[in-house]
Amino acid sequence: MTHGMRTDTHSPHFGNGGGWRDNATRYALLPLRIFLGVTFIYAGLDKLTDSAFMKDSGAGSIGDMMRAVRDSSAIPALVDLSLKSPVGFGYAIAFGELAVGIGTLLGLLARLAALGGALISLSLWLTVSWASDPYYYGNDLAYLMAWTPLILAGAPLLSLDAALRSRRRQRSGRYQ
Repeated sequence: MTHGMRTDTHSPHFGNGGGWRDNATRYALLPLRIFLGVTFIYAGLDKLTDSAFMKDSGAGSIGDMMRAVRDSSAIPALVDLSLKSPVGFGYAIAFGELAVGIGTLLGLLARLAALGGALISLSLWLTVSWASDPYYYGNDLAYLMAWTPLILAGAPLLSLDAALRSRRRQRSGRYQ
């Protein structure tokens, strides 16, 4: 009797002929996309609705926070730039987080949204959470790393980008 290696170790449970592992792989970035999208929308809305945050000074203000981290940041010049207009910087961050979150959640210009999220996370890591000791206590570095797969892969499934791509393919197929 001959024994061979079995190649059918998992059976398809979903459509498209792929097995459940193939589908899990296809949808692997979706939970990350949902988490980052919701989190950035929440962060932007939280800043915009916090009356103390959008002030030059005072407890909980963006101005006081930036002054507090200035000397411990990796790039004090970046903090100095934000201190020229702390409220304007606060609004820029808040609206940037909203745009990134909405784009990520909907999968609209997903790579660009992910790049924006990475840049926001990078700037916050180099300024606000740079002095975290040990470094892994600063959550901005983890967010920066979490954006990387979405920059590389975009939102290939369950996204407006995928729907628009599909529509473009259908249109180009009709006229050929």
